[in-house]
Amino acid sequence: MDPIFTISEKALKKLNELISEDPTITEEHFLRVGVKGGGCSGLSYDMSFDNILNEGDHSFEYDNIKVCIDKKSFLYLIGTELDYSDGLNGKGFEYKNPNATRNCGCGESFAI
Repeated sequence: MDPIFTISEKALKKLNELISEDPTITEEHFLRVGVKGGGCSGLSYDMSFDNILNEGDHSFEYDNIKVCIDKKSFLYLIGTELDYSDGLNGKGFEYKNPNATRNCGCGESFAI
């Protein structure tokens, strides 16, 4: 079985930069990754730093980053890798989701 959710080395580096640059992010905070309705393809990715666990959240630690995925988003994100692109045409954080049947050109939304 594929790992639940992975984070590339480039994304880990960028997340650690964001954490170190923001004094409001404490050790109690974690990366909340989710899916919500919307976007060109019907579903869009959502990512933020949070410090409140909700009932049904799936939480785990990936390298030194604590990650939490809500119950509704969990099935959509199994096997997904969070990556980061920073070249001239870099888009920032990108999701490589094997469950997506269609992706929006901007990479922010998908369909299953």
